[in-house]
Amino acid sequence: MTKTLMIQGTSSGAGKTTLVTALCRIFADRGYRVAPFKSQNMSSYSYRGRDFEISRAQAIQAIAARAEISPDMNPIMLKPLGDYKSEVFIMGRRYKKMHADEYYKRFVLTKGLGIATKSLDSLRSSHDLVILEGAGSPAEVNMQKYDIANMRMARHCSSPVILVSDIDRGGTFASLVGTLELLEYRRLVKGYVINKFRGDPKILRPGFSFLKHKTGRPVLGTVPLLKFDIPEEDSLHANPKQVAFTAKYVKLLDREIEHLSRVVKSSLNMKAIGDLLK
Repeated sequence: MTKTLMIQGTSSGAGKTTLVTALCRIFADRGYRVAPFKSQNMSSYSYRGRDFEISRAQAIQAIAARAEISPDMNPIMLKPLGDYKSEVFIMGRRYKKMHADEYYKRFVLTKGLGIATKSLDSLRSSHDLVILEGAGSPAEVNMQKYDIANMRMARHCSSPVILVSDIDRGGTFASLVGTLELLEYRRLVKGYVINKFRGDPKILRPGFSFLKHKTGRPVLGTVPLLKFDIPEEDSLHANPKQVAFTAKYVKLLDREIEHLSRVVKSSLNMKAIGDLLK
């Protein structure tokens, strides 16, 4: 039976993409047939396959998983054009240009949701483990009705959810508690990961005890602030770069993924995360 695990974040840039990339490699090394999945991704940077185009992040995650890159891994991609308009790609093919209002009110909950769940089910039918990545924050209450990238996907496959927060920005404990409080289907959230920490993790232990007492969920790991050469998403605080997926570059990228996965593996309670998949 296919397992699923979802990584959501308290904000854009919290480290969802990085954590999914690392987990794809960690579980691939354990012998799982792994696939990444993000139902909807807004990005100016894409990967072009032979006859499709998807977000670059999911292509890199597929490389981390040692899986064939597939449009099912990112069935809906939005390339921002400005003035609240985006070029919409469906299953790797250009669909049409849409204003945000049209996209959310006429597309997302009809065609979009069906496309996303079909792709997720397709990946689940051919892999042992699908690691889902959320988008932005799942607690944007003004947009939850139209959100097909977070809890709707977790609920569709009854996936355990791990919330990740960027402690380098500050306010981590408040953001974790607040995000959980505002979530629909919060029962699916099973724990937290603290990302981009500088210093001795021991000083965070009182905060971990607070989170466990306040929310009933444990902290599953503290990932240090890392330097690695894996292209970022083009979020507000990122400085992405263009890359060409040549054989030479993929080899270098694989080396960076190995480094990232080793550090993340040593930083997480992998036994507890593995138990979530049972």
